[in-house]
Amino acid sequence: MKFSKLLIQWYLQNKRDLPWRNTTNPYHIWLSEIMLQQTRVAQGTPYFLSFLDAFPTVFDLANADEEQVLKLWQGLGYYSRARNLHKTAQYIAEELEGVFPNNYNDLLRLKGVGEYTAAAIASFSYGEPVAVVDGNAFRVLSRYFDVETDIALASAKKEFTLLASELMPKNDPATFNQAIMEFGALQCVPKSPDCSICVFNDSCLALQKKKVDQLPVKSKKLKVRNRYFNYLVVSDDNDDTVIQKRTSKGIWQNLYEFPLIETEAVESFDYIVDRIEKDFFVNDSVDSVMEYNEKSIVHKLSHQHLHIKFWKVNIKGSVKNGTDATTLRTFPFPIVIHNFIEKE
Repeated sequence: MKFSKLLIQWYLQNKRDLPWRNTTNPYHIWLSEIMLQQTRVAQGTPYFLSFLDAFPTVFDLANADEEQVLKLWQGLGYYSRARNLHKTAQYIAEELEGVFPNNYNDLLRLKGVGEYTAAAIASFSYGEPVAVVDGNAFRVLSRYFDVETDIALASAKKEFTLLASELMPKNDPATFNQAIMEFGALQCVPKSPDCSICVFNDSCLALQKKKVDQLPVKSKKLKVRNRYFNYLVVSDDNDDTVIQKRTSKGIWQNLYEFPLIETEAVESFDYIVDRIEKDFFVNDSVDSVMEYNEKSIVHKLSHQHLHIKFWKVNIKGSVKNGTDATTLRTFPFPIVIHNFIEKE
């Protein structure tokens, strides 16, 4: 079909030289696909290379300590991906003797592997003709064929997957899948694509109907929750501080942080001091409290906006289970706390 031929021709002339494109090794492809979920290629590539350097094989990743994995992942966000990555590596190493499943249906059974990732591994590593449908594919197909289906609906995935499957050359699914994702990433971008240089500008229905900026249709915006975090950065007479591990489910599970006072809104200096003395350091002598940042740092997650303030709490004497500055930097932290520590 004209669409597939033009798309693949464009891809072969314009594709980026990305490290996971030069291999059919399922470990490398799985690692890259997990990392690139919710992450731009430019941001994810250094992490991919660092992981391969630290963990050349799935056995190396399986044998690593979870904190080492989380530390290397620090800054990529969506940390459940890292925890699932580690657990899946252990399963493949221990239960499957290091051999990845070689088909779409079995890949789907792996923890943290959804339809998109399973299709990517199956087609890129094993040549299985299964369509990879991500945000880029939704955008390209909806515009070219003028498909007004709301991509937020569960049924949309099936509709677009069927369309992509019909377009895919069965003898080379990997190239087609790479091509449609790359075309969406480089040419048919979400906002203000340059349609004047597009290879499809004489056949794209959205362009003909002046609907490029209206497609794909997507409803249901996530309601954003505001949360207010007050971190207590303790410093005792030895310059030791106190950290804790977030063990509850939710954001940043198994990462470390300073003692936290979460409030319903921005609170006054007096309120925070009162909470510090009543709830945190009852038996310690609080020498002084000061704000590091008068204005909250707003850290935006997909469904939450965190309004973060850091408070310096000077303690007389020494704190229990204190952590020195050198050891502190070895722990995995959310990136907003890591950045704070590096500045201090």
